[in-house]
Amino acid sequence: SFMFSRRAFLFTTLGAGAAAFHRSAHHPASFQRSLSSLGATKEPCPSTLPGDPSLVLHTNIDLGAGKSAFMASASKALAESLSKPESYVAVCVHDNASLIWAGANTPCALGTVNSLGGITKENNGAIQARITELLAEYDVPANRIYITFHDIPRENMGYNGATFAG
Repeated sequence: SFMFSRRAFLFTTLGAGAAAFHRSAHHPASFQRSLSSLGATKEPCPSTLPGDPSLVLHTNIDLGAGKSAFMASASKALAESLSKPESYVAVCVHDNASLIWAGANTPCALGTVNSLGGITKENNGAIQARITELLAEYDVPANRIYITFHDIPRENMGYNGATFAG
């Protein structure tokens, strides 16, 4: 869970004395203040922050009864490809979308991945490959799938009433 992950970070990074600060883990700004009060000079690695990454996928195909399984597989693919806890991953799929490719209503998909860190050539390629494999099960050709990747600065992503920058 989110609280356990933050506590684990405190214990492994700063020692048992960090236990008193676990209550601030629900809010990124207070969490950072807690780290600073313990003498921590390094901010938490963006890849361990909650609220990221996310995938928003639009496709003109009907995923039907397999939509939930597809979304679960996409969530796992993102977590594994970016080395992030799946508990931080969000996936939104819009199937049956009004979407054309090259002027034709043929099976295709457009996606966007947002993340606080972890957006690299290797990770992006792994995500593209995994999502392409998942969509191939629905006869979407690999050459009809665009996914854009965005490394979001902490001040540009909100969560729990604040941004990750505080």
